[in-house]
Formats: sequence, structure tokens, C-alpha cells
Amino acid sequence: MQGPNPPGSAETIDVTQTRAFANKYGLDSPFPDEMMGPDRVLRPHWQQFVSMLDALRPEEIRQRRDLARRLIHQNGVTHNVYGDPQGLDRPWSLDFIPLLIPADQWEVVCEGLIQRAVLLDRLLADLYGPAETVYSGILPPELLWANPGFLRSCHGIRLPKNRWIHLYAADLARTEDGRYEVLSDRTQAPSGAGYSLENRIVLSRALPSVFRQCNVQRLAPFFVSLRETLAEMAPANHENPRIVLLTPGPYNETYFEHSFLARYLGYALVQGNDLTVRDTIVYMKTLGGLQRVDVILRRVDDNFCDPLELYPDSYLGVPGLLQAVRRGNVSVANAIGCGVLQAPGFLPFLPGLCRFLLGEDLKLPSVRTWWCGHGDILEYVVQHLQEMVIKSAYPTQGEDPVFGQTLTQEELMALERKIRARPAKYVAQKQVMSCTTPALIGDHAEPRRFVVRSYLAAYGDSYTVMNGALTRITQSNDSLVVSLQKGGRSKDTWILSDGPVSPVTLLPSSSQPIAISRGGSDLPSRLAEDLFWLGRYAERTDSQARLARGVLTRMFDQSGIENAQAIETLASACRPKPLLSHGVELEREFIDLMLGDAKGEDLRGTVSNVHRLARVLRDTVSNDAWRILHELYRTLSGFKIGQTLTSAGVLELLDNLIVTIAAFVGLASDSMTRGQAWRFLDMGRRIERVSFISRFLKDTLVASAGDPVLLEAILDIGDSSLTYRRRYLTHLETHAIADLLLADETNPRSVAFQLSLIDQHLAALPRDISHPDRNYDQRVLIKMRTSIQLADFVELCSLPGDGGREKFDALLSAMLLQIDELSEDIAQLYFSHAVVSREIAGPHEERES
Repeated sequence: MQGPNPPGSAETIDVTQTRAFANKYGLDSPFPDEMMGPDRVLRPHWQQFVSMLDALRPEEIRQRRDLARRLIHQNGVTHNVYGDPQGLDRPWSLDFIPLLIPADQWEVVCEGLIQRAVLLDRLLADLYGPAETVYSGILPPELLWANPGFLRSCHGIRLPKNRWIHLYAADLARTEDGRYEVLSDRTQAPSGAGYSLENRIVLSRALPSVFRQCNVQRLAPFFVSLRETLAEMAPANHENPRIVLLTPGPYNETYFEHSFLARYLGYALVQGNDLTVRDTIVYMKTLGGLQRVDVILRRVDDNFCDPLELYPDSYLGVPGLLQAVRRGNVSVANAIGCGVLQAPGFLPFLPGLCRFLLGEDLKLPSVRTWWCGHGDILEYVVQHLQEMVIKSAYPTQGEDPVFGQTLTQEELMALERKIRARPAKYVAQKQVMSCTTPALIGDHAEPRRFVVRSYLAAYGDSYTVMNGALTRITQSNDSLVVSLQKGGRSKDTWILSDGPVSPVTLLPSSSQPIAISRGGSDLPSRLAEDLFWLGRYAERTDSQARLARGVLTRMFDQSGIENAQAIETLASACRPKPLLSHGVELEREFIDLMLGDAKGEDLRGTVSNVHRLARVLRDTVSNDAWRILHELYRTLSGFKIGQTLTSAGVLELLDNLIVTIAAFVGLASDSMTRGQAWRFLDMGRRIERVSFISRFLKDTLVASAGDPVLLEAILDIGDSSLTYRRRYLTHLETHAIADLLLADETNPRSVAFQLSLIDQHLAALPRDISHPDRNYDQRVLIKMRTSIQLADFVELCSLPGDGGREKFDALLSAMLLQIDELSEDIAQLYFSHAVVSREIAGPHEERES
């Protein structure tokens, strides 16, 4: 394995001839560095990069680094850290300086990685089949039978081409002698490939000329191979297989990557409850019914994939999935059960396994590892415990390695007793990760230890290696653990080519033009439901902000006491309802209720729901829509209620929320194709607006005695003041306001306008016309439209005392009940499934499952 080029060769240059970047590099480590030798001479493959970076002024470097950070923020790149104060919105940390690897070194690594992937794939086929490696004595039986990662339910399963691993990753460490060695194998559901791609996109935009001049090899060929392999795995529908990416959901630490990869590869992003198994066939729940799934690219761990046969309390998997795999009706990548090989206990036995299964010597070695299940090895480990890194021999989650050199004598003795009690449960590894690479810390480059995660995709009978990787660095040069959850950073990894690199695209090339289509695939029911509620919560944010602004504007107005009754009436329409104190106390109480702790019905809680749904829909909404909704959340999250709160500050916040929601609605209206996604988003908004207007008028207009301050406020909050004044000038009448906000189909804020659009949406959605009695939603809508159209608002809004207002109240109460009923009917019709397909059937056709 080739190490860094030796210093002093004819190709090296003295950094004293360059400018600040390399000259100020704090090379204080005794171990080899990727960029320069101990005599501060640049490695040959770093020379062009350093010279181009030094040609930039310091302020320009800062601007480009800020651009990279801004791109990460705008693209919503996050890495969730459990227990982190930033919760689900911890920004992805990318170092500005990539790791550079020359082509000749990478070719040697690739050769070893491909052999290793083939070996592990063959080993899995043996472990879940004849287990010859165990019965022949090459592999200790404890590592298999006692391994919690070994799933007995998967034994004997026959897979297409007997291929188990379709996506493989290996964590590589650069040792002090310059070799790459494998720290760990990732065979279950390797994460990070999407982050590698995002790192490349960001850094190539921040340093475009440097990227081009350094002849960096592209990542796209890897994803082309992966996509072709997944398509070939389909057991049916070979021409156009339905492939989905199965994610644990938005609370998973790498959810951004799941949504990013799904969008990039063109797959539907699904959660376990989006899929169902009927007669050992996997279906995806869509608005048109259940659609068969051919291939699942999973990011759910083995044990959680099927609660029927594996972990019974899992809500992340699909009940019956394993039986569907047995029957050959669906393919899963990676195959369920691959996680068994993530056990470090296998590492010491890989050289012998390679000779047994492949007839070859292992080309890419693992870091020296000892399994403590053998008596002589146990004694050796105990004697050298202070020099070792102790790990579990089996796959673990959240269990950190123990570094012997950091322990006291008492702690070492306690660790020894623990190992001797159950020696087969532990492995010891030689401490490595000694080489360093430059990282931009502040304005200066400093050395950091690093680990490279490389990726391979199955292709044909072999594997394709990604010409790049996800490199992670330590938080400080003294840190022993590389972990993004503990303050580490990521790096882009540039595999340098000896010549110009040709561009590669995932778009298929064909001599035949594709057929023009204006349709779209069926929308998964969960996405339809999420879009529906995103529309509702976005509209609810707008309504609450408008109502709060209308109340606070009149609270802050000190021009007279005639506002008091109107304020009390308006405040009673808020959710949650204030206790109605007086003076400054009322203002403070109202602000606390509306902008409080993101709980319940307050404005902050509503915005939190908008943000939660936007995250879930990250692969569905556009980047611009995501930025708008994320900015909405940041605007309110950054607002703190304190003693120095001013009326201007609160009103400015509410104005910003209203404008931001208007931007999102305008973008959706102007940019979304008029398909199912847009219809459910818009339908959610319309239903929420009907609900708000009906409740608002019930709380304010029913009991009104014609107070002009209140009537003016109602028009203002209903965003209909200009329309009313154009028609009636300054004369305010209750019945005219009721007609404008309820029955006027030309007013985009009226209930009638919303119901008309909802009618259009429902008519365009798929439904089973052979059972007209099931069209509950349309029947409810007809009732609502009829009651509004037949209403006599002069009579309904006549002065209290003659029974008129009671009828008005009854009309609005019925409207609220019916709009809730309509929402429930839509959920029953489109968000739950009892039939395999909801195709529009003829009058004599039945499509029951």
C-alpha cells in the first residue's frame, strides 16, 4: 500500500516560497501529515491546490468559506444529534479544505476494497446457508451463534444472484507507515454517501476554479452503478420497476441524507407505514390505491425491518416484509441480516476467510485486531491493555470504544475483570489513526486526525468504488475519537486524476426520444396527508398572526377607551383564550399566550408544526419552499420574550410571519404543477381558512351590536377592508361584512370561494365511481355550499332580540361541524386503504381486493 510521497523528491516545493496558507500551517504532530513532510515540504499532489489557494486574498477565502456555510444552510443540510440543544436542526459541519488523494494511491485502495466487498458478500451467503466457514473451524461458532446481529429468521433465504451486499462502506485509517487499513466494515445500511455528494456540491461551488484545475474525479459514476444495480434486482416489472428508499423517519440522525438521496436517485422516500404486505407482495399506499413495490433500498436497521419476525415493538418496519423476501416478490438492498458482519470480532479472521472463500490473500488489511475468546490471545491483550482500544466483539449502537491509555490503574484493573468475565464478548485493536490532514480552524490551517469512509456499489459480478469518500476529522488534534456527534467535522475527499475528467450525469442517454408525458406518479398517501396538514398549519399560522396583529395593534393604540370592548371581543376569538387582564398586564399576557413555549394552539406551536412537516417533506418540496419555511421557523425561534419587549418589535415579527407565509403560498401557486401534491396542499389551506373564518365570525360578529371599531377590525383581520370600502365606502354594516366573508365567491378570502376550490380539487382526485354512496366528502361539501348560497344575511344579521343572530350562530356552528367532517372524510378516503387499487372503474367492474 503506497504511503505519502517521500519528501525531497524533484517534484516537491518549499512552502517558504508560497504564501500564508501552508506557511502558517501548525505542523506540531510527530506523525506523518497528508499535506507536507516533517521538513515542511509539500507533497506533490498538494502543490497545485495550495498554490491556487494562496493566490486568493485572506478576505476572499473567508468569503468563499462563508458561501459554503450559506449553501449548507440554504440547502437545509443537517445531521441530527440526539440530545443536542439544536435538536433536529444541527447544521452539517464541512471543513473548507478537502482531503486530496492521488490516483495511483487510490487505485491500490480500490483493488483491496473490491476484494473485501466480494469476500464479505460470499461470507454472508455462507453464514446464512451451509455455514462451512464455521463447521470447518475457520470461524469460531461464538461469533455467529452468540451474535445478536445474526438473524435466524433469514437463514436459508435465497436471493437473486445470491447477492447480499449491494452497498458497502469501509472506514479507513491511514497508519504511521502510510498504509490504509480498515477500522470497520459497514454492511447493514451504510450512511454517508449522500453527505459525500452534498459536500462535493458545496465545495465545488465555493472553489469552482480550484476544483476544475485539480482534475477531481466525479462521484456520479458510483450512483449510476448503484441505480442500475437496483433496477436489475426487480423480481417483476423489469422495464420500469418501482424502487423506494425506506427511512426510519425525520427523527433519524441522517434523515437529510435519506431525503437528499431519494430526490437525487429519483426514488420515492417512504416510511414503514407507507408500505403494506398483501399476499406476500409489498405495496405502497398511494392516492390511487396500493401500488406494487419491486425494490427497497433500506436505511432501517435489520432488527427493525419486520415486527412480525424480528423486533416486535418496531414501528419502523413493514409487517410481513421478510416473508415477501422469502417468496421472491421483493428485493431489499442491503439484504436483511447483513448487519451481522459489522461485528469487530470478524476482523481477525478475515485473512483466513479470504483464502478459504476466494483462494486469495487479503489485499486491504484490517487494523490489527485480537478476539479475546482464545486463551493465549486473552493473556496477550491483558498484558498490553494500556496500548489497546477495547470494543465489543458484536455490533453495538451508542457504545464508545475504550482507550487503554486514558485509563487509570484502577480503571485498567476493572476493565480486565470485565473482559475476563466474558472474553468472547470483546476484541482489542491496535490504536491507529496517527496521520493528520489540514483543516481550516478559524483563519489558519491546523492538523487533525481523520478517518475516510469509502463506498462501493454492486455492479455486475463485482463492485464499483466511489471516486471520493466521506472524510471525518477529530475536534482537536488531541482527540482520539472521530465522531460528528462529538464535535468532529466532515471533509470532501478529492481523488485526483492524471488528466482532464469527463463530466458524468445520471440522466439516461438514448438514441430514441422519450415519450412526452404531462402526468405524474401516484402520490403516496402519507405524503398527501403531510401536504394536506402542511397547508392547514401554514394557513393557521397566517390566520393566527393576522388575528394577533389585529388585537395587539388596538391594544397598543392609546387614542381612546372605545377600543376596550372591541379588544375584549377580538381576544376572545384567539386560541388559547387569554384571561383578559387590564392594561399592560393584558398585553403581556396576550403576547405570552400567542408567542409562548411552542405548545398547544399558540402561534409558536403552529409554526413548529409547519417546520416539522417541512422536514418530513424535504424530498417533496422545492429548495426555495424549504428555505422559506425554515426561515419562518428561525424568525420565530429567534424571538425571545423579555422585559425589553416593545410593541414595534412584536408587530414587526407578526408582519414578517405574514409576509413569509405569503411568499410560501405564492411560490406554491406559481411553481407547483397542478397535480395531486398541489391539490392536497391547497385543499388543506382552504379547509383551514373555512374553519378560521367561521369560528372567527362566530366569536365576534354574532354578538356584535354594530361597534364600528370591531367591524373595522373584523375586515382588517379578514384581509377584506379594501374590497369592502370599494363597494360600500365607509358605511359599516354587519350583514354586508357577513356576505363578503362568507358568501361572495369573488372574494378569495370568503368561505364560498374556498368551498368552490375544494369542490374542484375533490372532483379531480381519483375515486371509485362504481360506489357513489361512498362519496361522503362530496355530499358534505354540497350541504355546506347550499347553506351558504341560500343564506339571507340581512335576516340572519338583524339586531339581537328577534332571533336573527341565533340563526346566524347556528349557521356558523353547522359550518364548523361540517368542515371538520369534510376533513375526516378526506382522511378516510385517501389516507387509509382497504383496496389494492382505486382506479376509476366502469359501472360493471369491481376492484375489491
